[in-house]
Amino acid sequence: MLVAAPPIAPMGAHQTLVLLLQIGLLLGFAVLLGRLARRLGMPAIVGELSAGVLLGPSLLAHVAPGLYGRLMPDTPGQLHLLDSVGQFGVLLLVGVTGMSVDMGLVRRKGAAAAQVSAGGALVPLALGVAVGFLLPASLLAEGADRAVFAWFVGVAMCVSAVPVIAKTLLDMRLLHRDIGQMIIAAAAVDDVIGWLLLSVVSAMATTGIRAGEVTLAVGCLAGVLLFARFVGRPVVGALLRLSARSADPGVGVAVAVLIVLLSAAGTQAAGMEGVLGAFYAGILIGSSRWVDRERLAPLRTFTLSVLAPLFFATAGLRMDLTTLGDPVVLGAAGLMLLVAVVGKLTGGYLGARAARCDHWDALALGAGLNARGVIQMIIAMVGLRLGVLTMEMYTIIVLVAVGTSLMAPPMLRYAVRRGTAVSEEETRREKALAIE
Repeated sequence: MLVAAPPIAPMGAHQTLVLLLQIGLLLGFAVLLGRLARRLGMPAIVGELSAGVLLGPSLLAHVAPGLYGRLMPDTPGQLHLLDSVGQFGVLLLVGVTGMSVDMGLVRRKGAAAAQVSAGGALVPLALGVAVGFLLPASLLAEGADRAVFAWFVGVAMCVSAVPVIAKTLLDMRLLHRDIGQMIIAAAAVDDVIGWLLLSVVSAMATTGIRAGEVTLAVGCLAGVLLFARFVGRPVVGALLRLSARSADPGVGVAVAVLIVLLSAAGTQAAGMEGVLGAFYAGILIGSSRWVDRERLAPLRTFTLSVLAPLFFATAGLRMDLTTLGDPVVLGAAGLMLLVAVVGKLTGGYLGARAARCDHWDALALGAGLNARGVIQMIIAMVGLRLGVLTMEMYTIIVLVAVGTSLMAPPMLRYAVRRGTAVSEEETRREKALAIE
């Protein structure tokens, strides 16, 4: 005789209240501080991240420990609830980022973009791995493998943030010029390389570094890419085509979210990170001839205006800036920032010169690729979740992401002003876009 299991009790009233207060406060502070950051000429991500810093262990825990304990109770269940909201947001954010990647542009720029991207990814990757082997053992999480840790640092150093770079180029009216298009194309390739490497390194973190396990991880990655190319693309096209028949624009949004989440679940089930599936799903959606970008505009607006600020604020909660009072941590942060900037500038410059760009254009490409922003923050969050990074190392990597994003605009502006004159064709193109 089968005995029915007792029903699972729903989430308690107090737990619900705390979660709602956390989301409301984090989102409210993130929006306000994000707008303030924009007014001060900084990326909104700086203010949004600061919301979590103010409400987290960096400030509120010291100023009002009692209030902090009530708002941010240190219980696994409550933390997991907030993390799940942030995870949902980051998957959609990565998916929307993938939708923004112009694969046609990448193909048009072809070999030149590949050369710039190769230099901009491989040099900081190598420097990051080297630094990962040299950093003090106190920055490694307990039980973490040194080689996996070093590769995580290298991957974090090699990525570029397409959203931050695109916004910077748009503000500087460079997005539609040749130099801007080249930067975007190279950054897109950098991101693809970074997500692929992250999947392999994440698999190494869970299974260990053994020849058979690494080979299996690479094989799974190749299988996912082939599946996406030959099965995912037609399936995504068919789903988008069906959603386009509906007069309700919400159907298209729901289908896009469904594709992103199921793709993330697929790569997670394959032993890789869900963000890889979300990113590749976004690329498939954005490159489909059946995509209706006007219908997907509400998804982009909600993701960038609500979910992204909430994720950044949640990421700020994980930071503890008081750890910078330790000379070892502060020194490691300075070294990481130096390696990040030098690696991208040098790698981007060498790749651009190999692509026959002149001196100042090559510097502009390196400066543009230097912004890491949200992509590096996501990698840091993955490393913390997998138990590879300590809180101190997580804080360092996030600070590098913010620092490089702040440095990119003035460096890019300096290089462009001293570069070659804008061609007449570019000038006409810019005027035409301004008229439109």
